[in-house]
Amino acid sequence: MMETDMLAPASNPGTPRLQELATPCLLLDEARLRGNVATMKRHLEMLGVGFRPHLKTAKCLEVARIAMTHPGGPATVSTLREAEFFAAGGVRDMIYAVGIAPQKLDRVGAIRKRFGADLAVILDSVEQADAVVEWVKANADALPVLIEVDADGHRSGVAPNDAATLTAIGRRLIEGGADLRGVLLHAGDSYGLSDPAAIAAAAEAERAAAVGAATQLRHAGLPCPVVSIGSTPTARFAKELAGITEVRAGVFMIGDLVQAGIGACAIDDIALSVLGSVIGQQRAKGWIIVDAGWMALSRDRGTARQAVDQGYGLVCDLAGQPYPDLIVKDANQEHGIVAVRPGSGAALPDLPIGAQLRILPNHACATGAQHDRYHVLDDAGAVSAIWPRINGW
Repeated sequence: MMETDMLAPASNPGTPRLQELATPCLLLDEARLRGNVATMKRHLEMLGVGFRPHLKTAKCLEVARIAMTHPGGPATVSTLREAEFFAAGGVRDMIYAVGIAPQKLDRVGAIRKRFGADLAVILDSVEQADAVVEWVKANADALPVLIEVDADGHRSGVAPNDAATLTAIGRRLIEGGADLRGVLLHAGDSYGLSDPAAIAAAAEAERAAAVGAATQLRHAGLPCPVVSIGSTPTARFAKELAGITEVRAGVFMIGDLVQAGIGACAIDDIALSVLGSVIGQQRAKGWIIVDAGWMALSRDRGTARQAVDQGYGLVCDLAGQPYPDLIVKDANQEHGIVAVRPGSGAALPDLPIGAQLRILPNHACATGAQHDRYHVLDDAGAVSAIWPRINGW
């Protein structure tokens, strides 16, 4: 049995036919999902690093079991709701990869105690370290901690060459009884790139920053067993990862139009789509109206900054094949306005009222967050299962 087949759910003979689904709803192509995971795993195995998939996009236990190396992890989460959900499903090795707020430490501790989970937190300030130490002493739990390091100025983190801050945080944690696990970085600026060479350079800069920060800690006599990096673009285009122990990435499993615009996946790799129905025609305006508005697709317009603007999503037929230059050009709460891309000579397809179509999302995380389940499609495009997904914090 292949690694990606571990604990995969059986098809449910009671699932509805695709044409019977209430729209709008979320579709997940299982073959594409498995193919994307297998490709990433092979790539990282060739680079000789561990893999800690980020589950923030999927938010689904069945997808997690396909993505993880083992049923118990390792994994990355972005909310404590995710940590609770996956811990209840048997995932034991997790990093909560969002800077810790002191008021969340009791909830972290409860997850660790209730499920026996090795749930680690991240931070980037002495103030946060002080809060962790206070909590550790009060609860007699040597909480594992990684120091977040700034890979590229995108968001949070200690500068990789700021030895004074890195060592001050590290010493405070060690002296206070916490478990200093290492450093963690996220090259978020890679999402604004599209040239493979530029993304590969960003991956190398991320690697160098991580290794540099780890070296600063080790030179100060502090432990740094984990050197964790990750974003889908840099994971995809990294050529060499010496000094890195693990890579985190998540959206690669499902893909989206932003990732396709970056070059991190192809349109044909995108496993997620929203099924919608035609509810109106405005032929004089060149519009088709569908029942998938921004409540189903999200308001994310991430491709607007890319070379090809996909509006609110790329429109496909029921088999998942894109219509030429057909996009959701605008969206209201429950209405999507489908039209041919400006400047294109493509024809508006003749889709009658009630016809179904599929819309590929700009941002899989944001679109998925609008829904509570996946309708899973098999190789023949039939609904084979329904997999629950969670939302919230």
